[in-house]
Amino acid sequence: MSLRYASLGSGSRGNACVIEAGKTRILLDCGFSVSQIDKRLSRLGLTGSDLDAIVLTHEHADHAAGVARLSRRYGLPVWTTIGTFSACKDADFHRTEIFHAHEAFGIGDLHLHPFPVPHDAREPAQFIFGDGAKSLAQLTDVGNITPHIERMLSRLDALVLECNYESEMLRSGPYPPALQARVGGPFGHLGNDQAAALLESLDTSRLQWLMGAHLSEKNNTPAHARAALAKGLRCDEDEIILAAQDGETSWYGV
Repeated sequence: MSLRYASLGSGSRGNACVIEAGKTRILLDCGFSVSQIDKRLSRLGLTGSDLDAIVLTHEHADHAAGVARLSRRYGLPVWTTIGTFSACKDADFHRTEIFHAHEAFGIGDLHLHPFPVPHDAREPAQFIFGDGAKSLAQLTDVGNITPHIERMLSRLDALVLECNYESEMLRSGPYPPALQARVGGPFGHLGNDQAAALLESLDTSRLQWLMGAHLSEKNNTPAHARAALAKGLRCDEDEIILAAQDGETSWYGV
């Protein structure tokens, strides 16, 4: 079996990615319209009919705005915590499956191990994905790093990691003070320095690749994010992959 990942877009204007193991393919979040998802999937050689499920991390619009419509269009079950389900503006899913943030579960050939994260949503979770041999994780929309998160993210084969803002750019940028406090607070988003510090604390001896994600278009730059992640991983900057807002990445496997 093979495990692989592709981002369809990552940022404050929409998030979605595809994870595949064996014959199973899921969409993690859907913050785009159905037409946008169709376009981005097609450039990876896929259609919505090739998906087996949608898994939802939390209810914020940039992650969930298109979930219900895509679910109904292609007859896809949506996996969500009960808190996220109750907070969704449109929860008229084709079928709803509830998972618990501390309990692993499976969808076909894909193993999912969720874990709770501090974010200003009802019951948010992030994930480790595996195929029985390899594992990759995504960590975005998290305001601070807990000991549990550190334990979950050690000894992975691949990691997609939020680097939302550069601290000085956030402080001097266009956001009003309240929004600055929310983004940079303990239930907001992960800054470049926090992402670097997390990497330094992890066992990354098995890590084959690292992708930076959820970059702010106003409070960060690719250069800042790449430099921070390379520092944390102690690698060259050209080894760092970055997910973009307006387009998909290629497939990355482990």
